[in-house]
Amino acid sequence: MNYKKNRVCPVEIAGGLDNRFRRWLQNPRKILKPYIKEGMAVLDFGCGPGYFTIEIAQMVGKFGRVIAADLQEGMLQKLRGKIHGIEVESRIALHRSEANKIGLSEKVDFALAFYVVHEIPNQKEFFKELESILHPSGQVLVVEPPFHVSKSAFADTIGKARDAGLKPAKGPKILFSKTVTLKKG
Repeated sequence: MNYKKNRVCPVEIAGGLDNRFRRWLQNPRKILKPYIKEGMAVLDFGCGPGYFTIEIAQMVGKFGRVIAADLQEGMLQKLRGKIHGIEVESRIALHRSEANKIGLSEKVDFALAFYVVHEIPNQKEFFKELESILHPSGQVLVVEPPFHVSKSAFADTIGKARDAGLKPAKGPKILFSKTVTLKKG
């Protein structure tokens, strides 16, 4: 695959993002269990077709809230179709972000950015905006694919998060991934 920096995953291949094999390798509940509690407000940034979104909505419970944000209306449409008529639909707010802006003012307890930060043109501004919407004890889990993001590029990403006021900590071990947990700080 010919990869270009900041290339956004096309809607046409969204089906490949949500399959049994991936659930076996990257189980959403196992990955997110240490971070998400009932009643939380959670941002699933770059939610795509909702691979993590529905599981997050189950984890936050009936008093929690999930903001599923994506740049592409097509991804949000796919997620809208998945959640229509199911119990967690009322807990999930779909939000279309812009290329260089999350566009939220609502505070969140936790944010997930799974395989998406490398697609963001201005990571420094992204992390500044993310820091501004995190509750004081809030956390962010950034997960990046090693086949698109080099070790030095990931270190640069962590540096930009640090410059925005987020403190990096060791992330969980996730197969085929580079991870970091960021705390407001």
